[in-house]
Amino acid sequence: MPSPAFYHAHPETLTLDTQVVDARPGRVLLAESPFYPGGGGQPADRGSLQGRDGPLAVSGFETLAGRTWILLADPGAELRDTVRASVDADFRQMMRELHTGTHILNALVFQAFDGALVTGVQMNEDGTARMDFDLPDADNERIRALEGAINDAIGQDLPVRDVYLPMTEAQQSHGLIRSKSVAPPPTADNLIRIVDIVGLDRQACGGTHLARTGASRPLRILKIDNKGRHNRRVRLALADL
Repeated sequence: MPSPAFYHAHPETLTLDTQVVDARPGRVLLAESPFYPGGGGQPADRGSLQGRDGPLAVSGFETLAGRTWILLADPGAELRDTVRASVDADFRQMMRELHTGTHILNALVFQAFDGALVTGVQMNEDGTARMDFDLPDADNERIRALEGAINDAIGQDLPVRDVYLPMTEAQQSHGLIRSKSVAPPPTADNLIRIVDIVGLDRQACGGTHLARTGASRPLRILKIDNKGRHNRRVRLALADL
């Protein structure tokens, strides 16, 4: 089995001294990177790279031929040798809380509404998120009432773990792949990452999550919109943002 991405294997390591593998003006490829490059509705990490001439802000990421380049805010900057990669800790923590919260909401909707699938998700940089569900006949007040159960799951301080399963096994296991149209990309040997909120939920996901639900702030359901005949859009936010 190939090693998981650094940000999955070492989610608490936010500062890392690592070698430059390749460099071009405004971009760099590192031997190991602590940055989550974004995907699945979760924004990419923020942060900086510290080279010989001082820190350079990271402006984004680009994956080409299976390698993820780090893009620099200074398009003419070049980095060599060893750099210190630093992830913005506050932003990563907010995304971990929000992403774990969307999994809790997903689990509760899946259980309460006969296996309803996700049709879209987007986490935002202001600590809000939206999730769209295939719920043609749902009473919006029943969905809104899940806010108490979400915060009860946070209060239970449930462990959050991950495992890797063969893609074929995941596809044959009811409920592991929740999106109606997409799934996280498999590893090179066709394994898929499963995030397990112990006692509550197991589903495929490639994002960053908390180690325990109790590390999250409470969540509020802000609004529920009807988006077409089938979709219900649930807007939620971390309570103190």
